[in-house]
Amino acid sequence: MISFGGDVHITIAGALIALLIAAAVGATLNWMLHPPQSHVLRIAAEAERELERLVGSLIVVFSPEIDSSHMMALAVKLARGERSELLALYVIEVPYTLPPDAEMTFEERTALDALGAAETIANGHNVAIRTETIKARSTKQAVLDVAKRVKANLIILGSFREGKYTGAPLGRTIEEIAADAKCDVLIGVEGKHGTLLMDESSQSTT
Repeated sequence: MISFGGDVHITIAGALIALLIAAAVGATLNWMLHPPQSHVLRIAAEAERELERLVGSLIVVFSPEIDSSHMMALAVKLARGERSELLALYVIEVPYTLPPDAEMTFEERTALDALGAAETIANGHNVAIRTETIKARSTKQAVLDVAKRVKANLIILGSFREGKYTGAPLGRTIEEIAADAKCDVLIGVEGKHGTLLMDESSQSTT
């Protein structure tokens, strides 16, 4: 026991209790100032990390069977936000009745138009974009080969339904790419009244 002048007496037990109380108060204040992340916040943080991983390298695919024009605005937004590499790829499928490098004037003109539009959208948002047209026997294999070559993190595909009826399957090429891709695949089905995938600059000029 320790005595100060006869009015205040401090015992070892009392000092320990005081220290415990002070530690408890300190811990409570620290918890209040630095609350643990809620489950929702942890999910949001994980989603943000996943998004950063997804959009490192993007490929937007075009072909006669895949119309991705409505996906370009979304691809540009993703690339702009995460400073990703963006590649617009047009695949011309060459039939086996023709040589691999056969001249296909109509298809090549269509490819130029599609990639030109993609460049316009990207340039309008100050996003760097590369474009590439390739001829291949199989659109699916060409897309997968390019994705492997550029180490793509995400393949973006528009949609093309094999039938005009409700519940018609997406084009076979789209399903094959999604099934065999070694990275994530985003397939966008254009809605009749949706605006999410539309280009903001084109909307403002209409």
